[in-house]
Amino acid sequence: MSRLPGTLMPFLYPCLEASYLPLRRATKSGFPIRKNVCFQSTVTLPQDTATEPPPEPPTSPHLNPPPEDYARTIFADKCTITVHAGSGGHGSISFLREKYVPNGPANGGDGGSGGNIYIQAVRGETSLHKLARRGILKAGRGRNGQGKNKGGQRGDDVLVQVPIGTMVREIMRHDPVAEEEGRLAMEERPLQPTEGETRGSFRRDKWMLYPSSMPSEYATAEFPPLPKPRKSNLTLSQPPAPISLDLSKAMEQPILLAAGAVGGLGNPHFVTRDIGRPKFATKGEPGMILTLDLELKLLADVAFVGLPNAGKSTLLRALSRSRARVGDWAFTTLQPNIGTVVLDNSHGRPKLQSKDANGEPRTQISIADIPGLIPDAHLDRGLGLGFLRHIERARVLAFVVDLSAGDAVEGLKSLWHELGEFEKLKGRELNEQTEHAVGIVDWKATGRSVSPATAREGAISTGHEGIVINPEGSRALPMLEMPPLSSKPWFVVATKADLAKTQESFHTLQAYLDDLSKRLTPHPSGRRHCWRGELCAIPVSAITGGGVDKIPEWTVGLFDE
Repeated sequence: MSRLPGTLMPFLYPCLEASYLPLRRATKSGFPIRKNVCFQSTVTLPQDTATEPPPEPPTSPHLNPPPEDYARTIFADKCTITVHAGSGGHGSISFLREKYVPNGPANGGDGGSGGNIYIQAVRGETSLHKLARRGILKAGRGRNGQGKNKGGQRGDDVLVQVPIGTMVREIMRHDPVAEEEGRLAMEERPLQPTEGETRGSFRRDKWMLYPSSMPSEYATAEFPPLPKPRKSNLTLSQPPAPISLDLSKAMEQPILLAAGAVGGLGNPHFVTRDIGRPKFATKGEPGMILTLDLELKLLADVAFVGLPNAGKSTLLRALSRSRARVGDWAFTTLQPNIGTVVLDNSHGRPKLQSKDANGEPRTQISIADIPGLIPDAHLDRGLGLGFLRHIERARVLAFVVDLSAGDAVEGLKSLWHELGEFEKLKGRELNEQTEHAVGIVDWKATGRSVSPATAREGAISTGHEGIVINPEGSRALPMLEMPPLSSKPWFVVATKADLAKTQESFHTLQAYLDDLSKRLTPHPSGRRHCWRGELCAIPVSAITGGGVDKIPEWTVGLFDE
């Protein structure tokens, strides 16, 4: 096919160019071609292989990836969210309209209830970053009532899914219905009209008026007393305030956090002997607002703890399909990376058979790559105390030691020194909190006011002085109590064991661990009541994947013990 004038056919389809055919024939015949006229690209000739250096051992592109293969890890183990239960729909103001019935009776429907807020711990979730990104979760509002006594539709519910091992604690609560009940309880004579509601007027935040009515009609109108604040029957299923939940198991049914508010009443509820066709209805109740603190109590099954550039990220890529960033420099990991080792992929016999604490077969192991620790990390140096707290949320500790970086025993001792000093720091903080709590004066108000114990339960009593104590405000939550780091099972992973002159360092490390197992050497953390199980050092080569299969086997053995 010849070139068509005025078109880009040879550029878009090079196979149609006449000069492309000799190139194709020459390539098939095996003759070397130095230059292609069409693509303007050079092809190098094969060189003599006798002068080439010996090839390096093959590595997987997953273990030594190019920069474009990295994936940014989005991770959050703590967040604060605000949940809004759905408000109720407004009642309807409607009348029967039929032939030969000029003034039909009232037939307005009630408003629909608002949506509920549920929470559920599910498998497969490992981070709270999705909830941290949203921040505010709102359930659907109930629809307004309609004519012909049709009630409004319920609002849409919201299901909050969190990882297993999440602690849910309440920071602040705003319940408009409870506040209204407390305001009515403070009145000495509840039958009297409340403030803002007198005979001949109405409360704009409570009443709905007929659209076609004139304002002058309500200037002298007499409104009935407002109905008492109403709550949904689902509020009995809510956890008691303040909310404190430990979601340590996978849940089949979610837990109700906040029930939606009830809808307003239609105008048939206000038919009396004097008012046969009421032209008003009530608005729906506002929904509850909760501010919750979510924190992962268990981050992963295994945590890799080591100095910077010890090979933790490469080891995580060798064990799982994680795409953590790797490099030959310090602090390539700036936040924890989570990887999953699959034990049973539902195809044939599982690699390792084990059961979790609930008696269910264990199908996977989660591993956390913690950023590297530097000397004096317990003094908030380097990446700070936040990553030392991440280590607390692991079930088993795996100390990653680089055999080629010097004395492996000293490297292990330096890591344990930082963890031991961190435990001492936490102990001092706990003592300070206890002393502060003991020194608080129990204030008691004068008169017939509310006692502190009654105020904590949210009750409000009547008194001449009108003192109201509301201790349930925004408060600072204490830190979660975690088991000591020295009481957790641990082992050592000796990386870069494929390099030369590392065998002697490994044997020295193994001898030191044997002495620790036999209690011939004090624990490197300097703490008492430490874990005294069998210790082991597993030599691996993370860049080639050699020996990494021993890590899941040893970890499952620690779980079974």
